[in-house]
This record gives sequence, C-alpha cells and structure tokens, in this order.
Amino acid sequence: MTSLHAETDENLIDSPNTFLTDVLKGLSEVPKTLPSKYFYDAEGARLFTKISRLDAYYPTRTENKILSDHIKSISEAIGPNKALIEYGSGALDKVRVLLSALQNPAALVAIDISREQLRIATKILASDFPSLPVYPMAADFTGPIKVPKMPKTVEGKVAFFPGSTIGNFAPPEDAKLLTAIAKTVGPKGKVLIGFDLKKDSTRLIKAYDDPQGVTAAFNKNILSRINRELNANFIPSLFDHVVRYNSTAGRIEMHLESQIEQSVNVTGNIFHFTPKETVHTENSYKYTIDEFTVLANHAGLSREAVWSDPDQLFAVILLTAKVDER
Repeated sequence: MTSLHAETDENLIDSPNTFLTDVLKGLSEVPKTLPSKYFYDAEGARLFTKISRLDAYYPTRTENKILSDHIKSISEAIGPNKALIEYGSGALDKVRVLLSALQNPAALVAIDISREQLRIATKILASDFPSLPVYPMAADFTGPIKVPKMPKTVEGKVAFFPGSTIGNFAPPEDAKLLTAIAKTVGPKGKVLIGFDLKKDSTRLIKAYDDPQGVTAAFNKNILSRINRELNANFIPSLFDHVVRYNSTAGRIEMHLESQIEQSVNVTGNIFHFTPKETVHTENSYKYTIDEFTVLANHAGLSREAVWSDPDQLFAVILLTAKVDER
C-alpha cells in the first residue's frame, strides 16, 4: 500500500528554456549574477549533503538539534490534524522528525524545484509513513503555489521551511515570499521556519569557505551544470570561489571570480570576463530574532514561539498567519 499521489507541476523551473533565460539574463547584468536556485541539480544536492556534514558548517546540525530538543513543544504548538507543506523536499531528516512528532498529521505536500530530488524524497517518505497522503509538487516556490485539494481530515495548514533558505532572498523578495507562504496556509495557518542568526563574521566565512573545498566545488558546479545543460564552455578551474561578509547588508555573499581575461559561449551568446571580475551566485542573510520577527510581521505573520540553541547560532520560529480584519 502506498500513500504517494501523482506528481503535479506548478510553474516548474527546471525546464531548459527557463534555465537558459535566467542564465542569459544574469550574465548580462552588471555585475554578473546567477540564481542560486540552480545550484541543486543531482550533483549540487550531493555536494550540499557533504557540506552539511562538515565541522565548519554549523547550520544543518544546529537546526537538527533544535528540532530534536524541542520537538514536543513544537508539535504541541502546531496542533493535531494539520497538512504539512514542506518548502524544499530534500531535508528528509528534519521532516521525518516533525512528522513523527505531530499529532495525527493529515497530509504532506512536498515542494521542490528539482523533480529528481522530489521523486526520491517523496518515495522514501511515503514508505516511512504509509498511511499519510503525500503530494509531490515540482515547483518554483518563489512563485504562487496552489496546493492540491486536501483530505477532509485536514484542520489547517502548516508550512515547513527549514535550512535557513529564507536567507537566500534579498529584500523585498524575502517579504514577498513570506507573504505568499502566509496566503498559502491561510488565516490562522502556521509557518515553521529555520533561520541563521547574526554572529562573528570569521565563523560565518569559515562555514561557507571550508578548507576541504567542498563549498567551492558546490559553487563551481553551477558552471558545470550550465555546460552540461546549455552547451556552454565555462572552464570552472579558471574561476575561484570567493566568500565575503557584507556587514552593511548583514549577509554572506558567494562569488565566482575570474582568474584571467576570458570569454564564454552560452548557446551562441558570448560573455566576457576581466581578471578578478565576479559572478555573484548566492546571498545568505543573517538576522537577529527581533529583525526576523519584524520581517514576518510585514508579511502578515505574527510570532507565536521561537526556539534556539544555547550558543545562539540558529533559530526556529513558529509564525501564525494574521486574519485580515478589513
């Protein structure tokens, strides 16, 4: 017996045409950029799993520990008979902990931009929770999401957005995404989000520039993906992985820096690089708990509870969608 429903597509981004459009647009900007959502092909997902196990990369294990230590109070705050909507279906360990602790979870909607990752994750979860209806959605969750029709046993929706992925969105896109999530769960629906806290910049940089070079390989893999899927001729070894902490914006930045003057062909479009010119590939914003609470309030979400670790490295916050009283 399986509870796995048919996969649905919703504004899917992993089509070649959308990928090409976004790459050409980003490389035409000044300074050049590439969207970080394209990191996660099969190789990118494999490399990120390695990153999450590195000593220097504290976010994954710290968030896991927070969820494990506080899962009883988190489950009680969420309540029974909820449909869980997971944004990014790769965090199997985290969603397993949450599903195991929730009181009579009524459904799981798993959303991921990578169809391959989505199929792997939902097949495993459907096997682990055979009585739980599992709905895979191959979608770009930065756009509007229309969740499948839920079973009658559902008594509200809970969005689960772990991994500090919210930090990859610059203002005002972060508030727009949270607003969209609030609309998805509906009035009095809940949102459980993990986010990285502000801390010493030295520790932050080490987390994104490990001495083993795994994060560098992860960053450069986006060039290899462009080569594979868009018939480009990047030479990843001619780009250096560069990490900076922008204290004004409160964010880590990842760049790929050209070592030499060079030109790259992407499906007949030529892009020139000067020595030391960078492609900005990712932001990771850091917050205080108060800063994130204000951001959530602007998106129509009020803080219900927050959990953190003793060293104040990371936080998990439970938000409730406000009722529009107009």
